[in-house]
Amino acid sequence: MLKINVQREMLTSGGKTNLEICTEIKDNELLCLFGHSGAGKTTLLRILAGLTKPDKGRIEFNNTVWFDSEKKINLPPQQRNVGYMFQNYALFPNMTVEKNISFAQKEKDKVEVDKLLDLFDLGVLKNQHPDKLSGGQKQRVALARALAAKPNVLLLDEPLSALDFEMRLSLQHEIRKAHDLLNTVTLMVSHDLQEVLHLASTVILLKNGTVISEGKPVDVFNQKSSEYKLKMEYYSQIFQSK
Repeated sequence: MLKINVQREMLTSGGKTNLEICTEIKDNELLCLFGHSGAGKTTLLRILAGLTKPDKGRIEFNNTVWFDSEKKINLPPQQRNVGYMFQNYALFPNMTVEKNISFAQKEKDKVEVDKLLDLFDLGVLKNQHPDKLSGGQKQRVALARALAAKPNVLLLDEPLSALDFEMRLSLQHEIRKAHDLLNTVTLMVSHDLQEVLHLASTVILLKNGTVISEGKPVDVFNQKSSEYKLKMEYYSQIFQSK
């Protein structure tokens, strides 16, 4: 179980705001973070990965304390066994697709790398470098690399945003399958409601760093709820910005 109780000041386009999250995520749960830009979704992923330090609070995974502000505990990223797929992919430009994926492995296993290459339809690209790949191909490499370490906690920051509709549907299935096989806790940021409804066992709806609602997607996005109104406001903003 992943226990999170943290606070962190954020600077957004609308000024300073505070991220306050207190939740518990069960083993093998796939939780989606949904909300406006600047709500704190990516900040939370970075906090869990050990890349951003909370102002105060505590994070515990299966009785191992990752962060405790009072006891001055802050485990570095390499001690948390977290797989993180960044929104900008963060692939190593000097490495091939195959080497980018194998780099994440704690113990090198070419058979497992080959399985990931096959799973994400990357076999013919394994000797290519990132600058030769499309956005969707880079995204698949980044997702495969995040899985390569067999993490206890998998963090996905909009993992399917650059893919076309057919590839999106295909990889939704693969994300769910990989999540179930790893028996891991997965937190995923998504702006796609269909994606959330299809993949998530739980959704947290964030607004200005605050949890507005948490629960099963069908309950959180019930048309009679205030969260449904917030969702409509969110999509309205997206459409107006295009």
